[in-house]
Amino acid sequence: MSQGLQNLSLWDVGIAALLIVVNGAVSVALKLDLERKLAWAAVRTIVQLLAIGYVLGWVFAYGHWFVVLPLMILMTLIAGFAGAQRGLRTYAGQRADSLVSIWVSSWLVAAVGLFVVIRIHPWYAPQYAIPILGMILGNTLTGVSLGIERMMEELTARRDRVDMALALGATRWEAAQGPARQAVRAGMIPTLNQMAVVGVVSLPGMMTGQVLAGQSPLQAVRYQIVIMFLIAASSALGTVGAVLLTYQRLFSAEHRFLASRLVDRPVRARR
Repeated sequence: MSQGLQNLSLWDVGIAALLIVVNGAVSVALKLDLERKLAWAAVRTIVQLLAIGYVLGWVFAYGHWFVVLPLMILMTLIAGFAGAQRGLRTYAGQRADSLVSIWVSSWLVAAVGLFVVIRIHPWYAPQYAIPILGMILGNTLTGVSLGIERMMEELTARRDRVDMALALGATRWEAAQGPARQAVRAGMIPTLNQMAVVGVVSLPGMMTGQVLAGQSPLQAVRYQIVIMFLIAASSALGTVGAVLLTYQRLFSAEHRFLASRLVDRPVRARR
């Protein structure tokens, strides 16, 4: 007999929060000097999740498209800007490239999931649209940020070979395709690794939540399979798009490598 999800009190959450002391103890023991960052990260986690909990409660209560759609747009904007913050180098237009690649791939794949696979009505039902888009955005963000970062690093490391190939008459794509392949591969690897161990080593959050809420495990598994494939497709499309946009930024139509456009990121902005 299935049971409903067990409610947690603030006291229960507080007990779990005390476990962060383990991280602090490790930092102190190994002299990692991460205590303040851990404390700040813990505070941010609590504040951000409480805030989104109240926001989602309000959105779920109303459930109109003019409430759900702005939240989805805001989520996408945050993901797009976050995708451009990774790495030691940057270039003019990186934020736009990250935003476009994440927005197009995530919304396209989410539309397939909501309209074709799950077929919810209305399409903006918040209990479906927001979590599904959120999971897709989070994983696409990782692929895009890794792809752009790897593309810049590969072009920097191979600059002599790229310039030599162009000098010998190669087109800009012939000179850049090696770094581009490595960049796309780097962006897709995290999702592939996740797919390789899902259900064996780890139980995904969506599946776990459904099971805890009393959903049939087999139904929860079907939903998780759909989500994993949506994530994989969006991550691949987003990574390829981001790498191609980066390529367009860093190579001119005259088949020249515009290495001067790559600049070091300010130290305070590095992750």
